[in-house]
Amino acid sequence: MSNSSSITQFLLLPFTDTRELQLLHFWLFLGIYLAALLGNGLIITTIAWDQHLHTPMYFFLLNLSVINLGSISTIVPKSMANSLWDTSAISYSGCAAQLFSFAFLITAEYSMLTVMSYDRYVAICKPLHYGTLLGSRACVHMAAAAWAAGLLHALLHTANTFSLPLCKGNALGQFFCEIPHILKLSCSHSYLRKLGLIMFSASFFEGCFVFIVVSYVQILRAVLRIPSEQGWHKAFSTCLPHLAVVSLFISTVIFAHLKPPSISSPSLDLVVSVLYSVVPPAMNPLIYSMRNQEVKVALKKLIQSFFFQQQ
Repeated sequence: MSNSSSITQFLLLPFTDTRELQLLHFWLFLGIYLAALLGNGLIITTIAWDQHLHTPMYFFLLNLSVINLGSISTIVPKSMANSLWDTSAISYSGCAAQLFSFAFLITAEYSMLTVMSYDRYVAICKPLHYGTLLGSRACVHMAAAAWAAGLLHALLHTANTFSLPLCKGNALGQFFCEIPHILKLSCSHSYLRKLGLIMFSASFFEGCFVFIVVSYVQILRAVLRIPSEQGWHKAFSTCLPHLAVVSLFISTVIFAHLKPPSISSPSLDLVVSVLYSVVPPAMNPLIYSMRNQEVKVALKKLIQSFFFQQQ
């Protein structure tokens, strides 16, 4: 038995103990990480470079890409390093920093997706009021609120998690530091404090989820009333990428945390955690670039401009 004052490091759950598979994991994660860096970097650069994309929709998309870069950079490099050097250790302070950063960015991402659903709702259902409801100041305030929500959530949970005495060892059942797995090491009986934070988080995430669902129900009703096929295509081309990203994010997180214990296993938990922590930041740029004609055109112009300057 140990307590938190004597713990200097945590042991992360390795993907495998076989050296060849550890190296395979390293190269696989390196490929995903580089794809995420390239994809999100291109979206950020394209939106910042092209004046035609200086609109609320792409301003929020730029923020989402920054969040995606941060979230995947929080957990993937450490996991890659552990596989490369055949270790599973992470320092106590490193674990706290990783937990805080991931909680901050994952909450900010969910908040930003909620803001983006409001943007699409106003664009489709209230197009005449779009400029009024989503002016530059309003966009900055909404984006700042999304980042602030992530910061508040991360501060509360990190402070709560690392203030609890840990007396059940230092081995985590996850490949990165995550709140539920650290709480499993706690021997604290502060159920009311734990329950209060859980209720706060559940209320926040459930509120965002309901808001997104209601927004898209209203969007669907408005789209069905559009008489022209061209109007349908334009509405769906801007909404479907966001809906795909939201669906990928929410479905994997819900399955990870609410799946029945009967089907739970270390290998399944690892796969599911990769699906909601590593895959979305790499997939989001692809989803947006494939379904969004404006992004594809702007990206093509950016690449052509870059090569033209090189010549």
